[in-house]
Amino acid sequence: MNTSWKVAAGLPGLVFVAMGLLWLVAPGFVSGQLRMELLSGDGLSTQIGDLASFFLVMGACILIGLNTGNRVWLYPSIMLLGLAAIGRTISWLFHGAALAIDMIVVEVVVATILIIVSGKLADR
Repeated sequence: MNTSWKVAAGLPGLVFVAMGLLWLVAPGFVSGQLRMELLSGDGLSTQIGDLASFFLVMGACILIGLNTGNRVWLYPSIMLLGLAAIGRTISWLFHGAALAIDMIVVEVVVATILIIVSGKLADR
């Protein structure tokens, strides 16, 4: 596979792992980067735990897929990104959330890159 495709998929993978780690060690910083307020009490526990796991699993799956050459590892990240974009759209359409078009575009672009890369990976 072309090195540029590996970089195009690997860079977001590294960013997602870093974001997951930041949720664990600096949640105030990363929440600000995502334009969200930190919750309190059980909500804060859920926010940190769920978002850390979301980003860590997504990034790890991308990196494992690229490292092993096994396309199946990319599928969880494709699904998470696609469903996040759909969830953001639903939250805007039905629940009064702001339309976070820039975040939706990133999710769709990275998911598309991963779909292309998954087609180029020869399962080992």
